Amino acid sequence: MIYVEKDEKTNIQNKSKFNNFIIRIATMQKIIILFGLIGLIVFTANYAYSQEMKLATFQETAQVIIDKSLSKNVTASITLQSTNVQEIKIPVELEQKIREDARVTAVVLTNQNQCVLGVFNQSCIIINVSRDQADKNFPAIQNSTRRVAELFIGELNQTFDTDAKFNSIFIQTGDKMGSAFETSGTISGVGTVSAVYTMPMEDTSSMYEKISVVLLPKIIRESGGFYDVAKNLSKEEKAKMTFSIIPTENKSLLQLKLSVDYPNIASSINKINPLEFLKIDELKRSEYFSTGFYPLNSILQVGVLSPESTKVSDVKGSIIPTQIVEGEKIPKEITKNGWIFDPEEGKIIQGKYIFGEKKSIGKNELVFSLSGSELKTPQSPVYFDESIIVVIIITIISIAAAIFYLKGYKK
Repeated sequence: MIYVEKDEKTNIQNKSKFNNFIIRIATMQKIIILFGLIGLIVFTANYAYSQEMKLATFQETAQVIIDKSLSKNVTASITLQSTNVQEIKIPVELEQKIREDARVTAVVLTNQNQCVLGVFNQSCIIINVSRDQADKNFPAIQNSTRRVAELFIGELNQTFDTDAKFNSIFIQTGDKMGSAFETSGTISGVGTVSAVYTMPMEDTSSMYEKISVVLLPKIIRESGGFYDVAKNLSKEEKAKMTFSIIPTENKSLLQLKLSVDYPNIASSINKINPLEFLKIDELKRSEYFSTGFYPLNSILQVGVLSPESTKVSDVKGSIIPTQIVEGEKIPKEITKNGWIFDPEEGKIIQGKYIFGEKKSIGKNELVFSLSGSELKTPQSPVYFDESIIVVIIITIISIAAAIFYLKGYKK
């Protein structure tokens, strides 16, 4: 039997306690490191998830059209649009009622100087209705169209806080209204009949302010971005606004547009600074998209129509590397900012600027020039079909964004 003296026994016990203390500290350190690693993994995963490309229903686009061929005007515009009635607020029942009526093709609220032929200096609500082929003469067309329109005008007046009264029935024979509104060829065209309701003309600044409060939720109005640009542009002398409801099978496209015309200056423009026409030095994205990575929900577009073939040159900013997918130029890396020109030469040029991961872009990064093209132009004159130009150049931006998103690009 082994005996241990008291002091020695005490020392052994103290050493044992010290060792246990060290073990507990080491264990705690491991636990802290483990939690730290878990936290780092979670943070990294969240960051990676936040950088996945998403496509929101709300979209903002800035557009500059330089028309050297037809009007000789430059038109700058800001469009805010959504298919979500919570982001552009119209009553759910009204949206469904419009969409489910097979004859209604569009509803338009505008203060354009001449919303249809024969209407001057009045703001309008226009209800576009497809013609009933059973209506063989104008009285029949008029009565049939007005019966459809009267089903909606009361609720539209209530929604817009307006008091528009019936003015006339106008039979569309072309796409002039679509060109004037710069929305889409679906707004008007052959086979479309417009029921026109008018009210006193309102200046664009006050009308845009009022309709923005009615249609846009506070979170979007306070998020800045393109909305602020439109609000400032609404004070320009030749500014006009248009709000369109375009029904589709499952939902409606809701589009609020503010545009400014600069008459008779397009022909002399060869160096293009898009932000000059938007009256800003820097284009900022809406903070509404700050919760994720939404690179296709804020886009700048520039369209050029020219009687002679031209091509893009001297681009001051970046040009995004692209790949061709089903005939469309698709960016190879959506996190990069820069231009995609498609086509980049010819009589119609269209450029889209993508922000990538940037929140804003300065005017000096957007400048480019036009120069003579080496393409051989046809010997016979080429005449533009205005309705085709509307479809090609005056695009609905959701379609452009969806093309990039759906045709195979994933981050």
